[in-house]
Amino acid sequence: MSRMGASLAVLTLALTALAGQAQADPGDKDVARLVSFGGVCVSCELSGRKLTGAKFTGANFSRAILIGADLRGAAFYGSNFAGADMTRADMRGAEMRGANFIGANFTDARLSGVESSGANLTNANLTRADFSSSELHGANMMGANLSKANFSNAELTGSNLISVNARGADFQNAELNAANLTGARFDQANLRGVELSGATLRGAIFHGADFRGADLSGAVLGGADLSNAKGLDQDQLDEACGDGSTRLPRGLSVRSCHGDRRHIRVVVDFEHAKAQAAAARAAAAAARAIPKPPAPPKPPKY
Repeated sequence: MSRMGASLAVLTLALTALAGQAQADPGDKDVARLVSFGGVCVSCELSGRKLTGAKFTGANFSRAILIGADLRGAAFYGSNFAGADMTRADMRGAEMRGANFIGANFTDARLSGVESSGANLTNANLTRADFSSSELHGANMMGANLSKANFSNAELTGSNLISVNARGADFQNAELNAANLTGARFDQANLRGVELSGATLRGAIFHGADFRGADLSGAVLGGADLSNAKGLDQDQLDEACGDGSTRLPRGLSVRSCHGDRRHIRVVVDFEHAKAQAAAARAAAAAARAIPKPPAPPKPPKY
């Protein structure tokens, strides 16, 4: 089938399904679950459409307009939504498996409870998006705008957050074990109770970020700026390592990594990433268990 033919087939299917939904009982969930999309539908205008439970398998919806669309429980399998506009879309409970959302706009979108493995959100705009309680294992968000987004209680094990703008974002109680935060901005971010075991924070900036209760076991802080971070204490830093360019609040210190540079690979295999984080925690516990040498005897008094 030609590209144009595929496009027409997708559009016909979409319009047929949408027409059926318009005549159906809004409470009938089975109607929406019959909608399935494939083929090419570049730059489609689907704003405000009800696509609850829709399945996108191997489809190309790049630059599609889905502003305010209802995509609750939708499944995105190996599909291309690069550059799509999903502003204010409701995607709660959706599945993203190997989907491409490079440069997509999720401003003010609702994505709580999303299940994802290996989703590509490079350079995406996630401003004020709600990803609370989502599973985003191995997600690639390099260069994405996460300002004021909500990732509380989310699982981002092994995720790539290199150079993201996460100013004012909420990561309370999130899991960022073995994640790569190199060069990211987390100014005024809520990192209370966050798990950063085995994570790389090289060159990241955390002005005004709240680290109360955060787990930094095995974290690499080389070049990170934590000088104005809140809630950071020595016990947390004793489990991490840094270098001469690490900036800390007054009175706090961090041990040197001694050239033992931990290369944390961003992986889709989040079970391996969890194992990396567990190993980092075990190493930190072992270091704390080493007894301190006895103090030298005091010289005799004459």
